[in-house]
Amino acid sequence: MNAPDENAPATLSDGVIDWLTNGTRDERFIDNIFAQMCIRLQQAGIPLARSTLHVLIHHPQWLGARFMWSDGMREAEIARVDYDVRERSEFIGSPASEMLEGATELRENLERDPALGRKHALYDEMRTKGLTDYVAWPLYHTLGKRHLVTFATERPGGFDETHIAALKKLLPVLALVSEIRIKNRLARTLLETYVGSHASELILAGATRRGAGTTVRAAIMICDLRDFTKISDNWPRDDVIDLLNDYFDAMSEPIARHGGEILKFIGDGLLAIFPLHEPNACANLLHAVTEARLAMAELNERNAGSGRAPLNYGIGVHVGDVMYGNIGSTNRLDFTVIGPAVNMASRLEALTKQLGRKVLLSRDFAQLVQPNFELEHVGKYEVRGFSDPIELFAFQG
Repeated sequence: MNAPDENAPATLSDGVIDWLTNGTRDERFIDNIFAQMCIRLQQAGIPLARSTLHVLIHHPQWLGARFMWSDGMREAEIARVDYDVRERSEFIGSPASEMLEGATELRENLERDPALGRKHALYDEMRTKGLTDYVAWPLYHTLGKRHLVTFATERPGGFDETHIAALKKLLPVLALVSEIRIKNRLARTLLETYVGSHASELILAGATRRGAGTTVRAAIMICDLRDFTKISDNWPRDDVIDLLNDYFDAMSEPIARHGGEILKFIGDGLLAIFPLHEPNACANLLHAVTEARLAMAELNERNAGSGRAPLNYGIGVHVGDVMYGNIGSTNRLDFTVIGPAVNMASRLEALTKQLGRKVLLSRDFAQLVQPNFELEHVGKYEVRGFSDPIELFAFQG
């Protein structure tokens, strides 16, 4: 990445470059910086009417994001880009497509006869909106990563050479500023993806020391898929992965929707907590279980159409104090929960097989949700690792 050339001739964007360099340190989000940059470029005398910033991101659902600003907007419009976008007509032959193939500059005179210019719906759309000139450049981040920035104007005759020079001079600083924010967002996204939203906030706030943690009172939910060993032994690998993803979607989305936090996936199982600082945490857990049961029923119905056997699962639920924090080796940590309450939830999940129930609740948990939910009293049972029999309840959902 090239640093700004201090000896380059003065341009209309010099004040904006100084602001990007020194005035954005306290701004966390690139979309806010981008919108303010466009407004400042207008104020500096560059006749900007539309601008976009396209960035590739590492996200389990999205290939990238597009930030779009138009004249009169105070904030940028953000649109996420799907992984399959490269197969769509809006991408094929677009400026983003040409940049991906190695172009270093695109300039389109939108005032001339459309038959003489590039053919793409984007250019037709910009002509319809009265834009007269369009320019796009790659935005270079470290290690050869290329993103894209575009500028367009309504000025008769388009951008002149002083405008183009000013915009070009801006690019290295915009690249530096955007890369910092995108990497910060990437770090947050990756942490949220792998450890959950609450744990990621704690880690980003500095909770990275081994053994550091807090005691949290929470409802604990452990779920496990039945007969997974048989499935994984007999099904093609890709089918097994698809099955697991569908199963985890069915279970995880209701948990997240009702305020739970999934701390880890363990093979074909998951561990989630609902901290009791939320007054309705235990009720929310059962609402999530109910919705997950319905989602699993729909999944099994879809799978039946392809001849697949129905998927079964077991859930153990308990409530208690857990240690929530960093555990692991010197160089490899896991942000998780441990404690007798977690062990109890795990033992109850194992008992679901023996007792033929999908969901088993401890008495400690059950008494926090009765009489608002219909529970079946199952009786007292010995639980491995605990000296006294545990009174259990079943929940149908």
